[in-house]
Amino acid sequence: MVNTAVDKAKPVDMIHRRLFQRILSLTTVLLFSQGCTVPDSHPVEKWQHGKDGTFAADISVDGKLSVVSGVDNGISVWHNNDEKILYHWQHQSEGNNLVLAIHISADSRYVVTTDKDAFALWSIDSGEPEGFWRIDESTIRDVAVSNNGKGILVGRSNGKVMYFEPETGRRLEFLGHQERINSVDISPNGQYALTGSNDYVAYLWNTKTGQIIHTFTHSSRVTKVALDDAGRYVFTADSKHDSKIWNAQTGAPVSNLKYIARQKIFTDAVFSDDGKYLLTGAPSRRIYLWDVRTGELQGEWKVAAKVGSRPATAVVYGVSFTSDGKILSESSSGLAELWAVD
Repeated sequence: MVNTAVDKAKPVDMIHRRLFQRILSLTTVLLFSQGCTVPDSHPVEKWQHGKDGTFAADISVDGKLSVVSGVDNGISVWHNNDEKILYHWQHQSEGNNLVLAIHISADSRYVVTTDKDAFALWSIDSGEPEGFWRIDESTIRDVAVSNNGKGILVGRSNGKVMYFEPETGRRLEFLGHQERINSVDISPNGQYALTGSNDYVAYLWNTKTGQIIHTFTHSSRVTKVALDDAGRYVFTADSKHDSKIWNAQTGAPVSNLKYIARQKIFTDAVFSDDGKYLLTGAPSRRIYLWDVRTGELQGEWKVAAKVGSRPATAVVYGVSFTSDGKILSESSSGLAELWAVD
């Protein structure tokens, strides 16, 4: 039997005890959440590369060049060592600058830029465009270019990937994917392509024959892929919890990035020259440094938020290792930021 009298008139000390327990519980939650929050980081240096923010950006392998698509309607090529603008490009002669992806070749000599309908190839040596091509069949999702501008990889929303050689006009359509392409990368020599799709699969394939070399399966859509320029590793990440490093030669798993979060989305990924580390950027203002062999997190930085954004946000578009052992980032805040590695 329930004693309703006791229920209606609880002793004062019992009320205090329960109130204290609720406060203690709330405090524990707050402390836990604060412990999981990365404090604002302080870069060694920072430079303004986009006055009103940026739509897309990439950094050369050696960190010396940044190519930035600004909200203020142009593409700027920056020499990071002396903070000098080398060139100012316009992706299309008319209309807004809606460049959604930029990729610098591994030899830092060519750049490919794209909006959803057309892509362009640019020479860093001359500062001039070398071609402009329009895609009518479906929208472009991502692009990559090999050394000397020899080959361009174009991933599209219909699941097709085109490999194209501007000099010869050779074109190969890769039809291995069944759904939208989210990310592509190409080897420096242009012989190998890495592509990831909504069909839960990433493929490493030969651009000469279209033959699949390795298949990397995931439990959800593949959102980011990256090739090690030295041909040692492959990185593939999905929309849930699988972010994996693979042996590029054998296709065998090397490590799975270790994190507690239910998911992490990556916007850029590069391997260090010595093959020991993977550096990634994220849409959550974060830069992460990972141990390739173990998948353990080695360092984390938080870029500046875009001015006026509510809540305070920024997408990290590009990350790179510098020759003097630091890390360089480009984000939607319009800032290039240089970070020390402790």
